Amino acid sequence: MKTRAGAPVTGADFFNRDAELRLLEAKVRSGTHVLLAGQRRMGKTSVAKELGRRLQEDGWEFLFVDVEDAASPPDVIRDIAKAASSVSGVSSRLADALGRWFKDNIEELNAHEIGVKIRAAGDYDWRQRGEALIQACADHEPGVLLVVDELPIFLSRLLAQEEDAKQARLFLRWLRSLRQQHAASSFVLVVSGSIGMAPLVARMGLPDSINDLYTFRLNPWDREHSIECLKRLAEHSEIEADNAVFDAIYDALGLGVPHFVQSFFARLQDFAVMNGLTRLTAEDVRTVYENELLGPAGHLSLLHYENRLKEALDEDTYRIAMEIQAEAATEGVFSTSARRYLQHTYSRVMPDVRNRIDEALDVLMHDGHLEEADGGHRLAFRLLADWLHTRFHGHHTPLRKRKGTPQ
Repeated sequence: MKTRAGAPVTGADFFNRDAELRLLEAKVRSGTHVLLAGQRRMGKTSVAKELGRRLQEDGWEFLFVDVEDAASPPDVIRDIAKAASSVSGVSSRLADALGRWFKDNIEELNAHEIGVKIRAAGDYDWRQRGEALIQACADHEPGVLLVVDELPIFLSRLLAQEEDAKQARLFLRWLRSLRQQHAASSFVLVVSGSIGMAPLVARMGLPDSINDLYTFRLNPWDREHSIECLKRLAEHSEIEADNAVFDAIYDALGLGVPHFVQSFFARLQDFAVMNGLTRLTAEDVRTVYENELLGPAGHLSLLHYENRLKEALDEDTYRIAMEIQAEAATEGVFSTSARRYLQHTYSRVMPDVRNRIDEALDVLMHDGHLEEADGGHRLAFRLLADWLHTRFHGHHTPLRKRKGTPQ
């Protein structure tokens, strides 16, 4: 098992999620559309791609589309068409189903890549073309699995622009109508993303737009599976380590987030090579944790959490969410009394601050940042908590001590 921190893994490098995959595969084979949920770096993309790989072995076609960079619904249709055109089984069916339209809209064709460009001509146009694409998939036997990754990011980007918000709602309703239209077909949709879909559609006022999706949440690895992964990584490295090292890694992280379990070991390998070590110790784990994971080298990886939160919330709610996290990181808990202080502090500039606190807490809980604790909420992931504490310690005034806060 190779260290593959960051990139999705399949095949021999895929680890542990067999029980989850069995359940997901059963749902897909029964025609159930799925919302694949879970906090960041939990391996949702790896699970989706491994599921697709296994289905392909049984004759299914697998289309994976990442819509994070899509700017409009026509972009999404273009990406689906491009993915479909590269799959031999679906490609011929698409050509038959779309006929002259499909041929007319291929703008690039060479031995290395087929690029499909949708020339959008209004709302009806992209919906009609998208329906033709999905119909072609629905006609394919034994089945087609379409995974649309980062759909919440795409919708959030549209919502951020007032003129595009209508398109976001239209696209969401259209996607639901497609699922209903092909409910009895062999076409199955899985949507996923690194921000929560449920809080997003609630904010859009369309909670029923995903209520037909089976929500499957990927949870962190427990201590046993995290340590088993670390042992396998150590077996395929030239560095020796014992159970004390593996326990120290898990204790430092505080949560078995697959990406960070693997990236922590990768950094320990680098540390050993740079210092001429053949065997790691628990003290080495502490050194790498403090200097690497919490230092400049680990900053970008953890900043991913903040960037995704910023994409999920509007500016004012994001500001509230960061206040909540800073309070939880520096005080150990975002208490019920701190919530009252926060509401009072922002009440004059945000008349709807109570609703914004509710929304921020909902997203932070859903996306795995916070968990309920006695008297309030605390940060669930120790690495994230330590990083935020390092960042805000000395720069965050506790809410109870803010000027003008009623005592």
